[in-house]
Amino acid sequence: MEALKRKIKEEGIVLSETVLKVDSFLNHQVDPALMEAVGEEFVRRFARSGATKVLTLETSGIAPALMTALKLGVPMVFARKKASVLTDTGEYRVQVHSFTKRETNDVRIQKRFLSPDDKVLIIDDFLANGEAALGLVRLVEQAGATVAGIGFVIEKSFQSGATRIRETGYPVESLVRITRLLPEISFKE
Repeated sequence: MEALKRKIKEEGIVLSETVLKVDSFLNHQVDPALMEAVGEEFVRRFARSGATKVLTLETSGIAPALMTALKLGVPMVFARKKASVLTDTGEYRVQVHSFTKRETNDVRIQKRFLSPDDKVLIIDDFLANGEAALGLVRLVEQAGATVAGIGFVIEKSFQSGATRIRETGYPVESLVRITRLLPEISFKE
């Protein structure tokens, strides 16, 4: 996705060899036109997946997941990091470690939002170590649903997550694959 690469080069801030800050367009402030294009690209790549729902983890994955769900015409569900007093039907729950926040959270989805009949397309903003996506896979599996595919807006292919996620055997698509952050951002074609 050339528009996404341009945006990363223009507005992305490299904080270290492993951390890229994209909060001006993806995960704090959101560029709606770019997210619409991201959603359209995920739909193109997963057109044959038969997805009935799109799943992400709050909060950074919500924008690309919502646009993908909109373009697919299916509901979007996000896994919560905090318990809610409104949980009324039980929940699926797994622990997920965050690479950027350096913390482990129990993430959860109310059972009424995932069923064994669902084919779930997982969408997330970044693929670093793969913990978030693997946690979402485990939630889908707990529900007895099917993983239709896993999509990432940005993959840092120099970290372990890319290998771990592809080893699941599920269809995986990354819109942009970064091979190096320093001395400059390098993309894999």
